[in-house]
Amino acid sequence: MQKKSDHVAIIMDGNRRWAKKNNVPIKRGHEAGYHALKEIVKVSPSLDIKILTIYAFSTENWLRPRNQVLDLLSIMTTYIEQLIEELNANDISFKVIGDLSAFPKNIAKKLRAGVDLTAGNKKMILNVALSYGGRDEIVRSVNKILAKGEKIDILSLGANLDTGGQIDPDLIIRTGGENRLSNFLLWQAAYSEFLFTDVLWPDFKPSNLREVLKEFAERERRFGK
Repeated sequence: MQKKSDHVAIIMDGNRRWAKKNNVPIKRGHEAGYHALKEIVKVSPSLDIKILTIYAFSTENWLRPRNQVLDLLSIMTTYIEQLIEELNANDISFKVIGDLSAFPKNIAKKLRAGVDLTAGNKKMILNVALSYGGRDEIVRSVNKILAKGEKIDILSLGANLDTGGQIDPDLIIRTGGENRLSNFLLWQAAYSEFLFTDVLWPDFKPSNLREVLKEFAERERRFGK
């Protein structure tokens, strides 16, 4: 029986290198990355993916040159409502993991509205990691537990993560040729399978995803046993 990847997480790396390779502004690279994301989200339910988590904006991304940060925020402002409308039309639930308080109020408001609008959708969950860092998430989880006066243990810490109540990723994919986790889902990735590809994110197609899932299905998972 072929193993299923119910939860797939993707580190979408390579937008800036794609822009350089194609001799276009960096912002064009991020826009191309957004369109690649739309295609992957569209096909994921048909591949039996129940949860898709994508690393869109890290806590470290705020340290990039100001013009690049503003480009990312501009793209979010331009496309977020369109994305949410399409997700809702396709019965996909939109969730944000990370620290929304770091974003301008207008963007945070749109994101929260999208979460509320799609909360009842059942076909798939799309987790978008925004102003997200795995270490920051763990610290925030611990502080939530302390605020409630509860005991800190494996179960309580996991339940208070941004992904609390969801299964951990079966598979984490990183595009763009880098072979590291970059502070992504540090707690949840304990027994995830990893696949690194040289394909730059804007060039990552549904066919690439199918190939990755086929390779994952051939792996033996032991979960430390």
